[in-house]
Amino acid sequence: MKTAPSWTEYSVIATGDGEKLERWGNLTLLRPDPQVIWHAKKPLRSYKGIDAVYERSSTGGGAWTFYKKFDPEFKISWRDMTFSLKLMGFKHTGLFPEQAVNWDRMMKLISESGRKINVLNLFGYTGAASVACLKAGANVCHVDSAKAMVERAGENVKLSGLDNQGMRYIIDDCFKFCKREIKRGKTYDAIILDPPSFGRGPNGEKWKIEEGISELVELVASLLSDKPLFVCLNSYTTGLQPTVMANILKLALPSGAKIDADEIGIETEEGLVLPQGCTAFATFE
Repeated sequence: MKTAPSWTEYSVIATGDGEKLERWGNLTLLRPDPQVIWHAKKPLRSYKGIDAVYERSSTGGGAWTFYKKFDPEFKISWRDMTFSLKLMGFKHTGLFPEQAVNWDRMMKLISESGRKINVLNLFGYTGAASVACLKAGANVCHVDSAKAMVERAGENVKLSGLDNQGMRYIIDDCFKFCKREIKRGKTYDAIILDPPSFGRGPNGEKWKIEEGISELVELVASLLSDKPLFVCLNSYTTGLQPTVMANILKLALPSGAKIDADEIGIETEEGLVLPQGCTAFATFE
């Protein structure tokens, strides 16, 4: 298990009974978490100072219940980067704090490479990984099918004191974009794949990670430059184990790739480690 480093504005306060109580800057939020199948030491809703709770609906989906009046759009910082967040309809905030373990590793590899690195961030969401790579000195191509998420990525670049020189924003289906880049002869030194478990492209294209991930990794392997730096593959799907992800990378990438895979998580204030997905990471000599 790899745990996220260096958070001062985020923490998991307590967990139990399918929920996690989190501190996001000055806000305290209670959200569902499918990994939390153990009982809480005390009812999480008994904690003082909760600002909002995400309530599941019996008919599917859910909504936020606000205990206090506050702006549902807020900001949070990690090191010298700042991200604009928003309480979204499907329990998300626009940031996955456990991914800091990968941002840290990517930044180190880029900054120590001694050359300009071209990064492709697929399913880039609100751009935290893109910001981290840009901050480390890379050029970044950020791809996501949702216009609002790409716009939020651009906002996060500015909030983190960066400009758009070195950034390329693409609103597109990741499969289609990669196929076009291959035809153009485009290559990248580093590729990040952060696909959702389920999703749809801008034209209704369906995505299910178990059915599409092998084909996607095989596709992006063709986009690696002659001198690749890394490939990072993330999954939030409970059934997709680290070894499965490592095998997918091993079969698709050049034989010189060094691959490691593990769970990633967050250390909680109650002394537990909360699993938040898996990462498979390939580096090259």
